[in-house]
Amino acid sequence: MAYIFMDESGCLGFNFSKPKTSKHFIISFLFCTNKRPIEKVVKKIFQSFPQKERKSCSGVLHCNKESPKTRIKLFNSLKELEITVMFIRLNKNKVYTNLHNEKPVLYNYVTNILLDRIFSKKLIPTNEKIFLIASRRETNYFLNENFKNYIKSKNHADIEVIIKTPAQEKALQAADFISWAAFRKYERNDESYYTLIKKLIIEDCPLFG
Repeated sequence: MAYIFMDESGCLGFNFSKPKTSKHFIISFLFCTNKRPIEKVVKKIFQSFPQKERKSCSGVLHCNKESPKTRIKLFNSLKELEITVMFIRLNKNKVYTNLHNEKPVLYNYVTNILLDRIFSKKLIPTNEKIFLIASRRETNYFLNENFKNYIKSKNHADIEVIIKTPAQEKALQAADFISWAAFRKYERNDESYYTLIKKLIIEDCPLFG
């Protein structure tokens, strides 16, 4: 049994005149055969917070909102686990114009490219059940179902696609930190957090140049 936890950083907007439109979009995969150690790391860090702070974050760690001390602590804990990480990154300035208004199509396409690289390189066992657990980014039921059906139709492995919130699946909170570290490197030219998890990264590949 293998688990792939999926998260992303950045946005898929292409109006670069807006101040919050990112130049890059990152999709990250964190994969393992046992998710319990990841869950324990997340739980331990959350429990180390003062009680008042625990209440304010609703039981969920968000890398963007956490202190540098918390980020470093989590990254240092993760790099001791038997997990691996892969990224695919879009330089959005080079994405084909016809995909600018097809965000769900682009998202599904990019995710499947990353999955294909995992399977073709035999980075996880394909003769066992695989759970792809994606952090929910859409509230629209039909878009979520379309994503799940697309991924299953493109892959012959025994893969089950599950969409959950980070509150429902603690390991997605670790995936959020991983994705944020890569985004920070490419969007802000800050490699300090990326360096902490460098030994876990088996591939960091660009798409569309």
